[in-house]
Amino acid sequence: MFAELGLESKAEAVYWEILKAPGADVEQLADRLRLDPQEIHDCLDELGRLLLIRPSWEAPGEVRAVDPEVGLASLLARQEADLLRQQKRISASRAALEEVIAEFQHTKQGRQDPDVERLTNIDSIRFKIEALAAKCSSEIMGFVPSGAQTAANMEASRPLDSRVLGRNVRMRTVYLESIVNDRPTLDYARWLVDSGAEVRTAAVLPPRMVIYDRRTAIVPLDPETTQAGALLLHSTGVVSALCDLFERVWKAATPVEAAAPATEQEKELTPQEAAILHLLADGHTDDTIARKLGVSVRTSRRITAKLAAQLGAKSRFQAGVLATARGWVR
Repeated sequence: MFAELGLESKAEAVYWEILKAPGADVEQLADRLRLDPQEIHDCLDELGRLLLIRPSWEAPGEVRAVDPEVGLASLLARQEADLLRQQKRISASRAALEEVIAEFQHTKQGRQDPDVERLTNIDSIRFKIEALAAKCSSEIMGFVPSGAQTAANMEASRPLDSRVLGRNVRMRTVYLESIVNDRPTLDYARWLVDSGAEVRTAAVLPPRMVIYDRRTAIVPLDPETTQAGALLLHSTGVVSALCDLFERVWKAATPVEAAAPATEQEKELTPQEAAILHLLADGHTDDTIARKLGVSVRTSRRITAKLAAQLGAKSRFQAGVLATARGWVR
């Protein structure tokens, strides 16, 4: 009952027994509670330490239990005082931490232009990317001009991308078209799309960059050597120009769903894809298709866009008509 107050169950039982039978000795307490005499002595020591018993004035050698209203209230007050001291220590530690962070930021700002931060090694770049991704609230845009990605890079990026997409942050990425020739990279791009991201490809790309919430951008110091480091840009004018560049490239890029080789595009339709094409040919809306298939509207639109790209259709209805004409569906 009083474990939260620091009183063990055996000691609590002894305390209540002394309250009921003030004159009971160690042997009597041990017999009533079915404990060893040594356990009774240990419990009495604990009760004495907690000031829940005191020696009897009337019967020397015996102990009396302090009234619960007094003893337990005093015990609670001591715990509250301990908690208050702990809270003060935590507050002092937090203040010290904030002072260290402020000093670090001041020192860093003194070394750098406030609108430009230089990241000189891979660790600092990755730590900064993790921090920016964690704080990002609306959108991430990026170019990946290096073609096929290494397994290590994709493995490191997957949990970060998953967390960002899990917060419903919009993620748009443009890869080189050549990723269609690298199965792991293409699979990763498709995983991004399946997870809610938007991925396109282009024949050529500007240097690598990532833009967070249209406020901060990371670009390489040397586009030819990523190991040289990166620049973190905060200037409104520069970041706005990079956003405009991204939008121009994005508009001309091709959805990754349509970037697969012909052998990939001509694969057998899944039952879900065939059902969507039937519904498109019948003129159903995205909402109706999603409801009939038991999927989200977003998923329905993604599959529709993929099928339309494979068919070369200019509209949703045309996709259904072309699929029927080519014998994809009956």
